[in-house]
Amino acid sequence: MVYGHRPFFNDIIMTSKEKKQKIINDLADKLARQKAVIFSDYTGLKVNQVQKLRRQLREKQIDYQVSKKTLIDLALKKAGLDKIRAKELPGQLVLVFGYQDEISPAKILYNFSKENEALKILAGLVNGEYLTEEAIISLAKLPSREELLAKLIGSISAPLFGLINAFQGNLRKLTNLLRNLKLET
Repeated sequence: MVYGHRPFFNDIIMTSKEKKQKIINDLADKLARQKAVIFSDYTGLKVNQVQKLRRQLREKQIDYQVSKKTLIDLALKKAGLDKIRAKELPGQLVLVFGYQDEISPAKILYNFSKENEALKILAGLVNGEYLTEEAIISLAKLPSREELLAKLIGSISAPLFGLINAFQGNLRKLTNLLRNLKLET
């Protein structure tokens, strides 16, 4: 019998212990690379809601992973992030990993949780520091990097545009004065 591709066959012959170790290693790798990881309870979410959330996260290159609390704790310990214990968090856990920035995962989860009350933000780690649910929500309410840059550019350019308009006004007045003098002579 021929299987579609080799990884499927390897998963079949892999022992339970090997599968668990693979999950731990994968989680530990993600935890080591992340800028932010948010722990959420997804109990009660419907399949189509989970798919919608995953799609939103994937668009921003954010990973979504469900795992057993015991395996998450072992991966946290392996990654040197023992400031949080998955076993102490309620519900079924999903981990959301942000690799590019700290705010996007929190913002997406927070906005999604406003529409879908079944998703609950529990806690998180940002740059290795433990954050409570309230801190994650506060982080989610911050403007994005792009919004902050746009405000900064607007703040810098506003006085320059004011100065340019003042010069242009003076030039218009001078031009009108010279035109009036020419007409009188």
